[in-house]
Amino acid sequence: MNPYWGHHFFGFFKVLFSRIKQGLEGHLSWQDLATDELQILILLLIACSSALVGVFLVLRKMTMLANSLSHTILLGIVITAISTKQLQEPHSTLTSLVLASLITSLLTIFTTNWIHKNLRLQKDASISLVFTTLFALGVMGASLFLRNTHLGVEAIMGNVDALHPKDLEFAFFLFLFNLSILFIFYKRYALITFDMTLAQNFSLPLSCLNHLLMGQTAATAIGAFRAIGAFLFLSLLVLPPLTARFFTQRLKPLIIISCLIGSFSSVLAVALSRHALSVYQLSFSTSGMTTITLTLFFIIGIGYRFLFSPLKPRLSELFVNKPRKLQKSR
Repeated sequence: MNPYWGHHFFGFFKVLFSRIKQGLEGHLSWQDLATDELQILILLLIACSSALVGVFLVLRKMTMLANSLSHTILLGIVITAISTKQLQEPHSTLTSLVLASLITSLLTIFTTNWIHKNLRLQKDASISLVFTTLFALGVMGASLFLRNTHLGVEAIMGNVDALHPKDLEFAFFLFLFNLSILFIFYKRYALITFDMTLAQNFSLPLSCLNHLLMGQTAATAIGAFRAIGAFLFLSLLVLPPLTARFFTQRLKPLIIISCLIGSFSSVLAVALSRHALSVYQLSFSTSGMTTITLTLFFIIGIGYRFLFSPLKPRLSELFVNKPRKLQKSR
C-alpha cells in the first residue's frame, strides 16, 4: 500500500518528512521506496542534470539546437524498438537505446553544421531543416513498424508510473556524468560562453567542446525520456536557467539556483499530482505538472525582477539574452 495514498498536498509533505526521518534512522531501506519517492528522486536527478547543461545552452543561445535534439532522438528510439522488438521491456534494451539516440544526436549536429557551412544557410534554418526531417522519419517509422508497441503519448509526457529502480540508477549515473564534465571543463565552458575570441586565442578545441555539450544534452534527453518525455524535457533544460537569471548575475550561483528551481518544481509536481488523485480523483500527468510549476516559478521571477531588483528593466529586456552581463564566478 502506497503510504501517500489518500493524503492532500500538505499531508504529502508530512508523510515525506516522516519517511525521510525513518530512512536517516535506518528503519527504511532503498527497497522500501514508495512510487512517489522513486518519482521524486528520479525527477530531482534529471532536473539537476538538465540544469547543469541548460545554463550553458541558454547563455550561448543554443536552445534551438537542443530543441532539435529532443525531437530527433525519437528516430533513435524507433530504430532501437524496430531492431530489438522489445520496447515493452525497455530495461533490457537500455544500452541499445542510449547508443542509437546518441548516434542520432551526433547525426543531427554534424548534418546541421555541414548544411550551415557548405550550403550557406542560416543556422536556425539549418536546424529547422534537419530536425523536422529526422523527426518526420521517426514518426513515420513509429507509425509503420510500431503500431502494436507502447510508443505514443509517452514520448511526449513520459510515464512516471512505470519508473523502475533501474531508472534511478541510470539517472544517478547521468547526473554524476554531467557533474564530472562540468567540474573538469567548467573554465573552458565559461570561456567559450563569454569570450569566444579569447577561447580561440588560447587554441581551445571549440568544435570538440561544442560536440561534448551537445552529447551531454542528448544523453540527458535520453535519461528524461521515460520520466518526463523527450519533448517536455525542454522545460527542465530551459526554464530553470531563464528563471535563475532573474535572481543572480554570476555563473556559479546561476547553476546552483537553476538546480534548486528544477528540484523544487519536481517535488511540487509529484505532491500536486498526488493531491489531485487523492482528493479529486483526477489523474494528472506529473511531467506536465512539472512544466506548469516551472512556468509559475518563471512568472514569480519576473515579478521579483520588477518589484525587488535594484535594476528594474523594461519588459522587453527580460527576454533578451545578454550573457556578457553575467560574471564568471571566481
